[in-house]
Amino acid sequence: MENLLLLLSLFALFPSLQALPWSTQHNNDRQPSNLNNFEGSSDLVNLEYHMGPVLASPINLYIIWYGHWNPNHQDIIKDFIFSLSSPPPSRRPSVAEWWQTVELYSDQTGSNITGTIRLSGEFHDSYYSQGNYLTRLAIQHVIKNSLTQTNPKALPLNPYTGLYLVLTSSDVQVQDFCRAVCGFHYFTFPAVVGATVPYAWVGDSGKQCPGVCAYPFARPEGSEAPPPSEIMGAPNGDVGVDGMVSVIGHELAETSSNPLVNAWYAGDDPRAPTEIADLCVGLYGSGGGGGYVGNVYKDNWGNGYNLNGVKGRKFLVQWVWNPVQRRCFGPNALD
Repeated sequence: MENLLLLLSLFALFPSLQALPWSTQHNNDRQPSNLNNFEGSSDLVNLEYHMGPVLASPINLYIIWYGHWNPNHQDIIKDFIFSLSSPPPSRRPSVAEWWQTVELYSDQTGSNITGTIRLSGEFHDSYYSQGNYLTRLAIQHVIKNSLTQTNPKALPLNPYTGLYLVLTSSDVQVQDFCRAVCGFHYFTFPAVVGATVPYAWVGDSGKQCPGVCAYPFARPEGSEAPPPSEIMGAPNGDVGVDGMVSVIGHELAETSSNPLVNAWYAGDDPRAPTEIADLCVGLYGSGGGGGYVGNVYKDNWGNGYNLNGVKGRKFLVQWVWNPVQRRCFGPNALD
């Protein structure tokens, strides 16, 4: 959660693997071959369960669109959300299969994280109710505003199965954005929002720091050498939004497995936990590591992706830690 950007910077700026040749597959997509498995190490990870809840009930997801948004960009993100719990498309690997790794995590009752994520409401805060610069606490006030405003229609306060996702447009600056985080999750304070509910924030980095939060769709700034993975085209045509999709997946996985910061994480300090997606930042396929994203597909236009979604969408989403295999994993893994 908190170390997302710092870890990603290390992957991007210290290359250690060379890009490998691409071979044509039967579906006209291309993917690298002859890779060794560099991703993850069970010997270095002490991921523990701390007896807190996970999101086991079907999730009602509420999106708060903060700032000015292009409807086409909103559709990309919503299609990713729809893909998380939709039946697998005809083309695999799918986004829903990626979420199945998250579902492996359970609580002390043996209840696993849900496989159902419903987009249950949207709120458009196009008037920048909290200004163009948001502190972390201000994001909770953004959520409060979405619950109390009647124009547009307010979102419901759902402390039982609700999860609130605040997405800021590319012209909005957020505390620590680009410097220390690309997104984060936490829980709301009753004094601000009226109840304790999990929430996550992700920002559009397309104009502020695409080389950090939208890598590998943009070259990292300050890198003297090109990254070992060539810069890829964004699968849905927008560097910032396609980069956001992976961070949204990252934060939804961690919010579901550690909603109150007392469930699944590594490390001794719950104020700075290393969570199930933090362990796999920068890894998108087999052989990834050291700045190389791993074995991913490329379409005929050079757009990189590793998952298929609804409506023919393709997405590039980082892997998460598999607690059974004790390694980073995604459904596009070669082994």
